[in-house]
Amino acid sequence: MSRFEKSVEVGVPVRVAYDKWTQFEDFPRFMEGVERVVQLDDKHLRWTASIAGKRKDWEAEIVDQTPDTRIAWKSTQGAENAGAVFFEALGQDRTILTLRMDAEPHGLIETAGDALGFLQRQVEGDLKRFKEQIEDTESDSEGWRGEIHGDDVSPDPASTSGAANR
Repeated sequence: MSRFEKSVEVGVPVRVAYDKWTQFEDFPRFMEGVERVVQLDDKHLRWTASIAGKRKDWEAEIVDQTPDTRIAWKSTQGAENAGAVFFEALGQDRTILTLRMDAEPHGLIETAGDALGFLQRQVEGDLKRFKEQIEDTESDSEGWRGEIHGDDVSPDPASTSGAANR
């Protein structure tokens, strides 16, 4: 299993960065190779991506989510991966995002790409594109402000529509 950590500083308040990150279905806009993310409910996502030229599908479960602090996940079906993204305010209008990830390469091509640091460079590029996107656009969408801790899901206090509000 490959493990790594990457960080990026963005010029927006922590709430804006966190809220934007909870818009999972927008991930293909800044994540290279991610073709589609479908929010199934408050805890579950279905991903489709192209990895080393091969289509990969997997489902992931959010295992911990605390507004403006952390979102952690693990795959439940398909491509094996797990990780967390942390949000830390660096003042009123600056935030550092730190992404920690574990991923299991499969097959010769993915294993070779992992050994060469391909996934780490791809994630670094994804974080740079997230930074560009969030700093270049006005954020008027609210993120999902509920909490998840294991099997305990506390819905967004501002909405009764759950995942539809993400």
